[in-house]
Amino acid sequence: MASPFPIPLNAIRAIEIVARRGALAPAAEELGVTPGAVSQHLRRAEERLGIELFDRTPQGLRPTDALRAVLPQLTQGFNALAGAVASLKGVDEHVLTLTVGSVFASRWLIWRIAKFNRLHPEIETRLVVTGTMIDLAHSDIDCGIRFGGGEWAGVTAELIGGNRYSPVVAASLAGTLRRPEDLRHLPLIRDTASMLPWEPWFAAAGIAPIAVAGPRYDDPALAFDAAISEQGVLMTVDLMSADAVSDGRLVRPFDVAVAADVGYWFIAAEGRRMPIKVRLFRDWLKAEVPDSVDGYVAQVKRGEGRA
Repeated sequence: MASPFPIPLNAIRAIEIVARRGALAPAAEELGVTPGAVSQHLRRAEERLGIELFDRTPQGLRPTDALRAVLPQLTQGFNALAGAVASLKGVDEHVLTLTVGSVFASRWLIWRIAKFNRLHPEIETRLVVTGTMIDLAHSDIDCGIRFGGGEWAGVTAELIGGNRYSPVVAASLAGTLRRPEDLRHLPLIRDTASMLPWEPWFAAAGIAPIAVAGPRYDDPALAFDAAISEQGVLMTVDLMSADAVSDGRLVRPFDVAVAADVGYWFIAAEGRRMPIKVRLFRDWLKAEVPDSVDGYVAQVKRGEGRA
């Protein structure tokens, strides 16, 4: 019987990685070979198939229309293989490893993860806090939370919240902000990682745009600390500032919020079976997040605290 693979499986894997990531080096790293070996895989595959798979451009290798049409099938197929191998190894249903950004971890999750642990004491949670976008299909990470528009290759994404934002300021500075126009008199902290725009908020508040000039931070967690330490006004996701507002470290000086095209998403590897531990955490998140913005103030008044 003729082989269903006219080209070697390693070559197919190289094609999928290069098409997805646009360069030889990532494929070489994943396959444990040199970029030259990957280039040979691509050239020989094109010769055997009798078609060009990539356009060679100054910006790098770009998949042709023919390859682009089948790329989702290739990616899903390799994800399914990875899931099958993981099943052979045995999935540890008692350890949940998730990747999160620094703000979500420090401003929201760390204060609430004890609730999940009490509900499911049989599951040990391990956090990988990083701004790097980890490839879930090729790592031992079970799931994650990402901030953005929800369109990432290789993952399924479910919006859990955080798509409304407004400015916050330390309580000691809030008295100087009687009207939105008063923002001209305080520094506006620039969070270059989250990149929440001020312009839609200015429009919603009915004022002319104000130059955003103030301390600049590439780490959103540091931008939060800068606002708490009275360095200026920070534009932030309401979900992330809810606790600091509730306990008085920050104040929302104006009753104006705007909706964003971005938010916090629960993600898992596409095409991979979702273990029970991941489903339990996802369901807990989807129940906990909506309550955390509006319900937290009442919770504090009842003396229940964060966890």
